[in-house]
Amino acid sequence: MLSTIGRTTAGDGELVRHTAFTRAVHWLVAIFFVLALLSGFAIYSPWLYGPLTALFGGGPATRFLHPWFSLGFVVFFALQTLNWIEPMRWRPDDRRWVRHLKEYVTNSAALEPEYVGFFNAGQKLYFWTIAGSAIAFLISGIPLWFPRTFGRTVVVVGYVLHDVAALAMLVGFIAHIYEATAAQPGTFRAMVRGTVEKRWAWTHHPAWYREATGRDPRADYERARQQSNVRA
Repeated sequence: MLSTIGRTTAGDGELVRHTAFTRAVHWLVAIFFVLALLSGFAIYSPWLYGPLTALFGGGPATRFLHPWFSLGFVVFFALQTLNWIEPMRWRPDDRRWVRHLKEYVTNSAALEPEYVGFFNAGQKLYFWTIAGSAIAFLISGIPLWFPRTFGRTVVVVGYVLHDVAALAMLVGFIAHIYEATAAQPGTFRAMVRGTVEKRWAWTHHPAWYREATGRDPRADYERARQQSNVRA
């Protein structure tokens, strides 16, 4: 990881998942994305989203702030990319995981494959899709910020690319929220408190669990399941 600023302590039965630095960068990315999204909606379709301009001090202020919100999102996402460049690398096992994407989406499998590390292939695909969209978002947004410099044709093309990139990130953002909350309970706390329960780790990221604890994730899962059956 890029930095270990701040201190996160795991309690009994927990593991540290994200440092304070990682969580701060993640939430700054999210905040600037939402601000850019809302201000962008207000500019893109004033007849439908015009009331949103009140959040930013009116129409002119919204138009002024939108590119700065967008730039803030890109800057902090770039910092997040540097922070996660190693765990987000595509590895041979990730191709195996993609073949079981349906099981992941439908939550039909009780456990992730034993080779799943800090991030699974789905999280990596999502991350790099957002990274590519962010680059397109930035490049297409520059002509919109300085339309007189680039001319009408470039600006028109920029509008199309900007909207496509924004929609791709919006769809990914919604899916990300779903997977981090309803689909996988316990995931959201990792970005709030920085820790996860060990049972969450051996269920969703067994290879990372093995690396972090030196223990067999499948053996610990079976032990916990048997204890649960005894209590029942």
